[in-house]
Amino acid sequence: MAVTTDGTVTGDDALADQLRYLLTLSRPRFWFYLAGPVVVGVAAAARSVPELFLPVGFALFAYFLFPANVLLYGVNDIFDADIDTENPKKTDKEARWQGDRLVVATVIASGLLAVPLFALTSAAVWPWLAGFLLLAVEYSAPPARFKTTPILDSLSNGLYILPGVAAYTAVAGSQPPALAVVGAWLWTMGMHTFSAIPDIEPDRRAGIRTTATWLGERRTYSYVAACWLAAAVAFGLVDPRLGALIGVYPVFVAWVAGSSVAVDRAYWWFPALNTAVGALFTLGLLWRIVPPAEVLP
Repeated sequence: MAVTTDGTVTGDDALADQLRYLLTLSRPRFWFYLAGPVVVGVAAAARSVPELFLPVGFALFAYFLFPANVLLYGVNDIFDADIDTENPKKTDKEARWQGDRLVVATVIASGLLAVPLFALTSAAVWPWLAGFLLLAVEYSAPPARFKTTPILDSLSNGLYILPGVAAYTAVAGSQPPALAVVGAWLWTMGMHTFSAIPDIEPDRRAGIRTTATWLGERRTYSYVAACWLAAAVAFGLVDPRLGALIGVYPVFVAWVAGSSVAVDRAYWWFPALNTAVGALFTLGLLWRIVPPAEVLP
């Protein structure tokens, strides 16, 4: 390490700082929002234990655990650098954009790392991978910049379930049930719009239009509840047990809306709720392959 005359730190410490910043930029709290659906997709598609451990499943999980998050949130932070000055979430839980050319190059490289996945999968998987890459970039970047258009910002967040659909198709060799895809897409719409509620005032000050700023806080709660109720119905038509599990989400948003709990506090409980529901979802799928009675003493 060396220190220049103007006090700039160079060498190993500078590299370590950049790596720490990239880790923060990738939002570790939310890594499983992309990687988790891969696990669910593999568990839903597999019909035997060996199919749970196919190389393609591991490749998809590895990409969507870290590089895909660097791409998604890196593009977001690059194009939101100006408006994030008004966002209080960037003060402690996240970080404001402070990247340089190396960080920008890393974000681009994270997108290019998806290219080998096309070689590892069949053509039936490619639309889901391409759809993720398109939405991950255009959610924040021009010309589409979906995040600044009410309803489209919500709809475009179906990108979070595309890794799971890709994993299911890669393992099963066929497409998943359409109702399951619809239910999962509706779930992501509710998830995205709920997470936008704490940003209503900062976004309004920055002149950003979202579904949440358009509807206002109270009506946004109703919109989120409607998305999650519809998701529960769609999943219920696939399997009533899945519908009952997803039914916890409209109950959750109704409780937040009617309680004294601040929404910006409830927002940070979301990863724990999603992890718990995702774990139960996955266990239920795995028990189809290996019933608990076969492994319990």
